[in-house]
Amino acid sequence: MASTAAWSTFLALSLLAFPCSMAKKTYIVQMKEQIAPGTFNTSRDWYSANLQSLTSGAADLLYVYSEAFHGYAVSLEPHQAEALRSSDAVLGVYEDVMYHLHTTRTPSFLKVEDEFGLWPGTGNPTKKTDEPFPEVIIGLLDTGVFPESKSFDDSGFPEVPARWKGKCVKGPDFDPSLCNKKLIGAYFYAKGYIEALEGNMTEVQTPRDHNGHGTHTSSTAAGSPVANASLLGYARGVARGMAPHARVASYKVCWENGCTSSDILAAMDQAIKDGVDVISLSLGGIDFAYYETSVAIGAFSAMEKGIFVSASAGNTGPELGTLSNGAPWIMTVGASTLDRNFPAHALLGNKMRFTGESLYTGPGMGNKLVGLIYNKGNESSLCLPGSLDRRVVRGKVVLCDRGINSRVDKGAVVRDAGGVGMILVNTAEDGGEELLADCHLIPTVQLGAKAGKVIRAYAQTDRHPTALVITSAQEVNVRPTPVVAAFSSRGPYFQSVQILKPDVIGPGVNILASWPDYVSPTELPIDKRSVQFNIISGTSMSCPHVSGVAALFKAARPTWSTSAIKSALMTTAYAHDNTRNPITDAADGTPTSPWGLGAGHIDPRKALSPGLVYDLTADDYVAFVCSLNYTIKQVQSTVRRTNVTCSTKLSDPGQLNYPSFSVLFGPNRKVVRYSREVTNVGDAGSVYKVAVQAPSTVAVRVKPRRLVFGKVGEKQRYTVTFVARNKTDETHGGSITWKNRQHRVRSPVGFLWGES
Repeated sequence: MASTAAWSTFLALSLLAFPCSMAKKTYIVQMKEQIAPGTFNTSRDWYSANLQSLTSGAADLLYVYSEAFHGYAVSLEPHQAEALRSSDAVLGVYEDVMYHLHTTRTPSFLKVEDEFGLWPGTGNPTKKTDEPFPEVIIGLLDTGVFPESKSFDDSGFPEVPARWKGKCVKGPDFDPSLCNKKLIGAYFYAKGYIEALEGNMTEVQTPRDHNGHGTHTSSTAAGSPVANASLLGYARGVARGMAPHARVASYKVCWENGCTSSDILAAMDQAIKDGVDVISLSLGGIDFAYYETSVAIGAFSAMEKGIFVSASAGNTGPELGTLSNGAPWIMTVGASTLDRNFPAHALLGNKMRFTGESLYTGPGMGNKLVGLIYNKGNESSLCLPGSLDRRVVRGKVVLCDRGINSRVDKGAVVRDAGGVGMILVNTAEDGGEELLADCHLIPTVQLGAKAGKVIRAYAQTDRHPTALVITSAQEVNVRPTPVVAAFSSRGPYFQSVQILKPDVIGPGVNILASWPDYVSPTELPIDKRSVQFNIISGTSMSCPHVSGVAALFKAARPTWSTSAIKSALMTTAYAHDNTRNPITDAADGTPTSPWGLGAGHIDPRKALSPGLVYDLTADDYVAFVCSLNYTIKQVQSTVRRTNVTCSTKLSDPGQLNYPSFSVLFGPNRKVVRYSREVTNVGDAGSVYKVAVQAPSTVAVRVKPRRLVFGKVGEKQRYTVTFVARNKTDETHGGSITWKNRQHRVRSPVGFLWGES
């Protein structure tokens, strides 16, 4: 199913999932809460007593979980953890895992600048100023928050809703009074992280953001409008989040070296207690089986309580099988481009000119070409620290290959060696044709792999190669747009290949959002520039776009389930770019597969009126988990229900009533049949006809081919039979679309070929 390279990457990352080898490790212990003896006043008392009875020596509980999970986190020696696994009161014992971050124009690009007219003053003339203020709260688990940012201004906000149970906690550099009616929660969680570092944490334990990532994602999701925002003059305009009237709660779980699952679970537990409506997770790592993945378990608990959970897919594309956060009760978000570029150019001595991207506002190179340097086959070709000879580089442009160190770090290496400009080129393995704008320290242009090949040849064959780097103003209305980012992680999701992932894509390339003014735009120690906004890329950026849109839907459709909201966003997503061609992949320019695209690019305004939705309850997801060949105990661990017996389960995980299809064929599995149920949320008397699109290798039959709904809320079922005519290619997908004059309800189909 996946390429050898993808599996190699998966195995390598698995080995790195927990970097420290130590006598004691942090474990997350899941308890059977229903059998707690009545002799204990609190769960903590019971957990401590059970722990002491099974292990020798005192062990302090790091966290006690109650909402996202029933259990606790504790530092133990491996033999103590094994002793716990033997207890009848324990459902599971899991080693703590290290996760990592998945590091202006978007509201108008997504057509949500008026917030659907839900709040007074947002363009709806029928919305009276004395009408109730729709209350939506987004909880973001990230690197903290910069509370002084104008993006968290609370002007015009009413008092914090009485249902909010959260607070802002104190830190050495963070006073709770910095919170307001916009930023209503701020926490930090580091106990698991400290244990992972064997107590050698040097960072300040505070809700304050000392990285920038958390401020960027928070303001992307729900930032208040800020006029005249820009990064050093680039992307100037009004910066605003997807849901500017939503409240923000920040849960700091990520630090300099990552974020531990025990800390993440503690933050999810608190967010559920506090009363958030949306949880946004721009982080990820190696996902194991659902019963071993704390994010999946915590997200299940949130879903049960009506909380929408969105998460980034990851930044390890374009290889297949690299996606994380793929549980079907999570909205998994890939990344794509905006219709905006930041062009820069490389002019060579042979008159060839190449256009790429860059963000640079310092002194230019002038108009004179200078010597071009490239050293193939050693560290200097990658411009690694200490690899460049100042005697050779001084006063010249350096050609640097992408890889190993960061893109901006390469520019710093060139500058420190006396270089006056950098041409940064992708390789076929790293970036392909993808271009990302970075806030460089010297005149720089990033180019794709094809251009890189030509320039390398010129630098190595011309007796006196020369070059000039030129930066220019931004371009808008770029075509084609959107394009799937090469870095965006791809499905299939190996924990359940029968569910197509990612779900959707959203803007994640060159995104402008708020930034702490004490963190430089490159985050390099030598960069002393101070900015209030920064432009960065990643599925970390696409996730909060969807989180903010989900908050709008929570206000606009308060009676809809989280699954109905997800369905609406998926079935109305578009799969063609602004040239009316299939959305392509930045890695190679070819049409992208469903494993990179999901259902397509979100179209929030169309999603408001999807016509039909594929709805799901928590019990439906339980039946899905029961179909995964888990033991009953493992199922109970995943869904936090010790009374589950799996008497009701799906015949195949792909039978889940999901808004997409993932069809796994094989030599002994050439016919796959799935059923779905759709609910009419459009007009009474609606009639839909089906349209099928599939590659020539697959025959598709849908019964019935016509659905008639007499009333709103009515449900109808249909069955799809997929027949493999020949061995299928995972790059070619299809779709099942129910349509009438008002609506097109499209479900993407991905095809895989297994060996059994």
